[in-house]
Amino acid sequence: MPLLATPTECLPPRRRGRLQLLALFAVAFGPMLLAGAMYHWRFWVPEGRTYHGTLIGTGQHRAELGVVPAGDGEPRWELLVTAPAECAADCRQLVYLARQINIGLGREADRGAHALAVGQPPSATETERLEREYPRLGRYRLERATYERAAPGLSGAQLWIVDPLGNLVLRYDAGADGKGVLEDLRLLLKLSKIG
Repeated sequence: MPLLATPTECLPPRRRGRLQLLALFAVAFGPMLLAGAMYHWRFWVPEGRTYHGTLIGTGQHRAELGVVPAGDGEPRWELLVTAPAECAADCRQLVYLARQINIGLGREADRGAHALAVGQPPSATETERLEREYPRLGRYRLERATYERAAPGLSGAQLWIVDPLGNLVLRYDAGADGKGVLEDLRLLLKLSKIG
């Protein structure tokens, strides 16, 4: 028998059992209580984010934005370029960027598509140019009044990531970084089981 006893050996067996039970509860419920307190009082919550665009967390559908699709094709993730008026230089740059991002998906490219929705119908020469340069570009009509109500304060062309169900996920301005958009879309494709 050892000459020196540990502190728990000095306690009666009943008290030692209570301490072990309390320790077990602390290990099991302590992290949950800490997480609840962090959520409630907003401490130690990271402020960083992993996406590069503006998150659309309202569950807004592209139809609510005023986008009228020509027909329902196969559901895919979509890079949608919107312009409330005609497709000017910033719009053309985003259409090019959307196609490059779709190509950049590599073997996942068949899960994505790119489309254009404009408020003012393009001229015959512009339509011919779009058909020649972007043969897979989906073209939609954009109801300008609905767009201005749904997206107040947005001017110029915008790039949207739309899920296969038609919900808006992320939005980017005309100066969007293509690598950032590609990273966001790859992450969404990795996490998604649809489309």
